[in-house]
Amino acid sequence: MRLVIQKGMIQRTLETLSFDNTYARLPQAFYARLNPTPFSAPPYLIHANQFAAELIDLDPEQSTRPEFAELFGGNALAPGMEPLAMLYSGHQFGVYVPQLGDGRAILLGEATNERGERWDLHLKGAGMTPFSRDGDGRAVLRSTIREYLCCAAMQGLGIPTTQALCIVGSDDKVYREQIETGAMLVRMAPSHVRFGSFEVLYYRKQYDHLKTLADYVIDQHFPHLRDVDEKYAQFFTEVVARTARLIAHWQAVGWAHGVMNTDNMSILGLTMDYGPYGFMDDYDAGFICNHSDYNGRYAFNQQPYIGLWNLSCLAQALLPLAEKTALKAGLETYQPLFDREYQKQMREKVGLADEQTGDAELIQDFLGLLQGSHADYTMVFRELSTLSTKKDAVHEKVREHFLNRERFDEWAVRYRDRLRREHSHDEERCDRMNRVNPKYVLRNYLAQIAIEKAQHKDFSEVDRLFTLLQTPFADQPGMESYALPPPNWGKHLAVSCSS
Repeated sequence: MRLVIQKGMIQRTLETLSFDNTYARLPQAFYARLNPTPFSAPPYLIHANQFAAELIDLDPEQSTRPEFAELFGGNALAPGMEPLAMLYSGHQFGVYVPQLGDGRAILLGEATNERGERWDLHLKGAGMTPFSRDGDGRAVLRSTIREYLCCAAMQGLGIPTTQALCIVGSDDKVYREQIETGAMLVRMAPSHVRFGSFEVLYYRKQYDHLKTLADYVIDQHFPHLRDVDEKYAQFFTEVVARTARLIAHWQAVGWAHGVMNTDNMSILGLTMDYGPYGFMDDYDAGFICNHSDYNGRYAFNQQPYIGLWNLSCLAQALLPLAEKTALKAGLETYQPLFDREYQKQMREKVGLADEQTGDAELIQDFLGLLQGSHADYTMVFRELSTLSTKKDAVHEKVREHFLNRERFDEWAVRYRDRLRREHSHDEERCDRMNRVNPKYVLRNYLAQIAIEKAQHKDFSEVDRLFTLLQTPFADQPGMESYALPPPNWGKHLAVSCSS
């Protein structure tokens, strides 16, 4: 789903952007007020997202002005901005950490568009905050490019996500495993409140503040619940539903988050905090994209369970506001909703127009064939649309991906029989399947190539990938190589939390 620029909208300049910060009206226990720390070297624009700019009515041409990099590189503030670092805690790899918070990000404020929609502008890499612990508060070019491009990729795939307005670079040096170039990214979302935002208030026994935060989130983002009975339990149930649908999207597209800590879980059911993520190349149900996840807690096939586990942590944090039985009932809606949504999306991926007995087994058997053959997840699902129901049709294009071709042939007979039972038409089904099976995803090796070029101040590949990922389901002339599986060097790139 590509963001569409609406002609005739108000086109604001940097000077006429409308800013506020409703989060700053909350008690000071929720945050620490401070300004971004500018880079010592002059900031410069690396890339700007015209579609995200349109969400706040900002004329995309404004990005060509030097003031754009100054404002979104931490060197200047606009009227109405009230910068602050948000406080939260969270369970990291299953262990509760009492205080986390924005250690390298600052909430600049909310930009309001002509439709009255509010968008948080969150500056990542903005310098040290009281929550930085031992960090330097900076982001590196490598990590900002990965987040920027993956926001675009998820938006193009129709998966709920934070947005990224721009990347601003600098020649300042930042120390990670090696010396790297610093950069800042402006992340956008209707809210940056996380599960951990509630957890920190619960564990500190600040129940009045907990109620204040819940009322604020409901008022801002769930206004239909303001006056309902048991509104906090109802609110939780809606968060459960959003989270279940989000993770079903991840599983269907073959994407792993890598660090599903509760502090990285959006209260709005958005994908956020892009670190060691990964789109699967060869299908592997146990795919671990995070080099730092030594025990595989956040492996691909664990994500649905971790989503439930994280929601149980949120439910516990809401106990002072809602009855335990009501929260438990909300939690129990997760698994059936996830299963329903995931199976629906997988049926669409294999081109089934309706639901019949045996579909789940048919799909699971196909995934087993992919696993046994180390077949490319994205490519095979895309090419499955070419398999015909005609009696004597050959299917070598799909068949060649499998090591045990006799087993695939047996599965293909079952698949064709299933398609015929619903009177499937090849051409129409192919069109439907190509609308849900992307041709292009942000493979790690593609992001790595863009990063390596950018480290030499060649940002052309960032722009090329950004454009490609806007329309991942469409055939794009001259871009066929971007749909291919990675070369050997790109199959097992190590991506860690510092990414």
